[in-house]
Amino acid sequence: MPETVSIEKIVYGGEGLGRLADGRAVFVPFMLPGEKVQIELTEEKARFARGLANIWLQRSPDRITAECPYFSVCGGCHYQHMPYELQLETKLETLRDQLSRIGGVDATKVSEITASPQPWAYRNQIQMQLNEDGEMGYVRADYQGIVAIQSCPIAMQGLNELLDKLELDPESGISRVSFREDSFGERFILLEGEDELPPEMTIELDASLGYLNSHQHYYHLAGNDQLHYQILGKELSLSPESFFQVNTPMAELLVEHVVKLVEQSKPYNLLELYSGAGLFSVFLAEKVSHLIAIESAPSACYDFANNLDAFENVSLYEGPVEQVLPELLPGLKADMPDLVLLDPPRAGLHPKALDALVKLAPQNIIYVSCDPSTLARDLKRLAQQGYEVETIHAFDMFPQTFHVETVVLMSRVKD
Repeated sequence: MPETVSIEKIVYGGEGLGRLADGRAVFVPFMLPGEKVQIELTEEKARFARGLANIWLQRSPDRITAECPYFSVCGGCHYQHMPYELQLETKLETLRDQLSRIGGVDATKVSEITASPQPWAYRNQIQMQLNEDGEMGYVRADYQGIVAIQSCPIAMQGLNELLDKLELDPESGISRVSFREDSFGERFILLEGEDELPPEMTIELDASLGYLNSHQHYYHLAGNDQLHYQILGKELSLSPESFFQVNTPMAELLVEHVVKLVEQSKPYNLLELYSGAGLFSVFLAEKVSHLIAIESAPSACYDFANNLDAFENVSLYEGPVEQVLPELLPGLKADMPDLVLLDPPRAGLHPKALDALVKLAPQNIIYVSCDPSTLARDLKRLAQQGYEVETIHAFDMFPQTFHVETVVLMSRVKD
């Protein structure tokens, strides 16, 4: 039966929160606070439900028309119906809620969010799935298949130019395609599939090309085998399969902030966990006596070695942090880091990695996070082990979506 719901607020994940007649929380996507809608329930649990709006009874005066024709069908964006300033306010509110409710963090410490210089056309990488007809697109908002996409307004223009020029046979064995563009306009297409060997292809595109199979073995097919990103005057080289921040102008602002925090801490030795291709390391190596880095992805380790080749005070260990860090602890006593910088994936710190970090007991920790819920969980664990949050700064790395990047500085206040 249809239910009438008033939306109270936006929660992390981008959905609007309301209440059903029986008091249960109900989550409805693409809503704004103050809106009143009649919904059809799509999922019911004992304590909450989910639904979709089908009749609008009251719209928010803040609601705007989305720029993308796929908005609300495609699952990539969540906030295109909000003015950009409201997006920033919403992200601050949801970040405060996650950190205080899950992590017990003082919400007033979350006081600032840095806006993206480009709210549109900012993504230097997009990743598309293939539907059964061989058309490229994004996962639908209802997770029921793939919606074919001809253009994406949050992707850089150079990537959109490639979308309608690449044709793939449904029988090609390709399941996913990534498009990347570096700081110098060089474009790269990475094909992914289950087959051991890449399919036969004819390419007449102004782009380099590679293939990654299900065993993570990479085949270079055409053009340049490296991308190059300019960050604050330094150039980083990157393998096509390596991770890099999708918003280059925001990556610069993020690095500036982290470097400033490191300078304030004045560390002698620095340990960097999940170091990636060296985005932070290339700026920090010159500021410390010894920089020790841990990274698990082989391609990122290769890139790190290239990007940090000029420094003799840098050590890199390849492997999962939860395995490498505990093994390093005995040796680190002679070269004890004053500061640990970590930038984990969305899953946050592995429990074994966190236990080892606590045993290491650095004076300061800088935690760079792309997921407030796992960040809140880890901050709570660190607080229980004698660490206190000093500063929290948010960065809008992903405009038009609910995602937010956060940098937290913690210090050890007791043993």
